[in-house]
Amino acid sequence: MQKKTFAALSLLLVAAFALSACGGAAPAAKIKACQVTDAGGIDDKSFNATAYVGVTDAVAQLGIEGKFLESQQQTDYEKNINAFLDEGCDLIITVGFLLGDATAAAAGANPEQKFSIVDVDYLDFPNLLGQAFKTDQAAFLAGYVAAAVTQTGKVGTFGGIQIPTVTIFMDGFAMGVQYYNSQKGTSVEVLGWDPATQTGLFTGNFESTDDGRAMGETLMDEGADIIMPVAGPVGLGTAAAVQERGGGYIIGVDSDWTLTSPEYTDITLTSVLKKMDVTTFNAIKAVVDGTFAGGLTVGTMENGGVALAEFHNLDSMVSAEVKAELETIKAGIIAGTIQTSP
Repeated sequence: MQKKTFAALSLLLVAAFALSACGGAAPAAKIKACQVTDAGGIDDKSFNATAYVGVTDAVAQLGIEGKFLESQQQTDYEKNINAFLDEGCDLIITVGFLLGDATAAAAGANPEQKFSIVDVDYLDFPNLLGQAFKTDQAAFLAGYVAAAVTQTGKVGTFGGIQIPTVTIFMDGFAMGVQYYNSQKGTSVEVLGWDPATQTGLFTGNFESTDDGRAMGETLMDEGADIIMPVAGPVGLGTAAAVQERGGGYIIGVDSDWTLTSPEYTDITLTSVLKKMDVTTFNAIKAVVDGTFAGGLTVGTMENGGVALAEFHNLDSMVSAEVKAELETIKAGIIAGTIQTSP
C-alpha cells in the first residue's frame, strides 16, 4: 500500500514539475481596468454609471479585473489617478470634461501608462484615447419630439456647468425645436438656452437635486411642460418636481431614464443616449488585444454611439407621423444635410 502511495505521489510531483517547466503552473495576470469618476459618483445614473457598465461588461466578457474610485470633489481627481498609477492598473479611465487637466498631466508624466478619458476630445497624447460623442445629433431628435407634443408651446432645458459636453446637448435640443418650427410653421419656444448667444440656465454643479428641483419649478412656472436637464443627478430633482406637479414630462440624458430611474417612468418622454459603455468596453478590449492606441473615438448617430431612446409607456403621445419624420430626420443628420449644432 505504501509503495502504491509513494508511486502515485511521485507521478504527481513529476506532473507538477512538467507544468512548472512549461509555464503552465502560473496563470496569466488579469488585465486591470480602473475608473476614476467625476463628483457625481459611480451611482449617478448618468455618465459615470454608464461608463462603468463598459467596465463590468469587460469583466464579464473578457475576464478582466475592474475597479473604481469616486471623486467627491475636484481635488480628488489627481489623488485618485495617482492611486491607480501606484496600483499598476493597465488602463486608467477618467470620466468627464472636468478631469481633463488631471488626466493630461498624468498622461504626460507617465508615457507608458494607458489612459482613456470619457467626454473629452481636445487632448493629444499617444497613450491617451479620448471618447467623444455627437450628442447634439440625438438631442436634435429630442427637441423635435418635444416641439411636436408640447401642450403649452414652451419647452425648457438647463445645464449643470457651462462646459462643451453639456451645452452640446442643449444646442441640439434647441436646434431640433427650431427645425420643427421651420417645418410646421409653429413658434414653440425654448426656455433656458439660446444656441446663437450660448447663454442660458445652469445650476453650477452636478450634485444637488435641490437645485434641480428649483430649476424645474422655475421653468414650469414660466410655462414649460417638457424639460431636458443636462446635469447628471441634479436632473433627478427636476424629475421629482415635474412628477409632483403633474402635467409635464422629462427628457433624460446619457442613459435611458426609464431603465435607470424607473420611478419616473410615467413622466419620462424619452432620453438622449450617449453610449459610453460601448466606447469604454472597446477601449478595454483594445488593451486586452494589444491594439490600444491613443487618439480619438467619436460616437455618432451613424455608428450607434448616440441615439434617442424608445418612448416606452408614453409611446402613444408621439404620433405615427412624427415617428416617421424622426426617421427621415435621422437619415438627413447622417447624410449631413441637416445641421444639429449652431
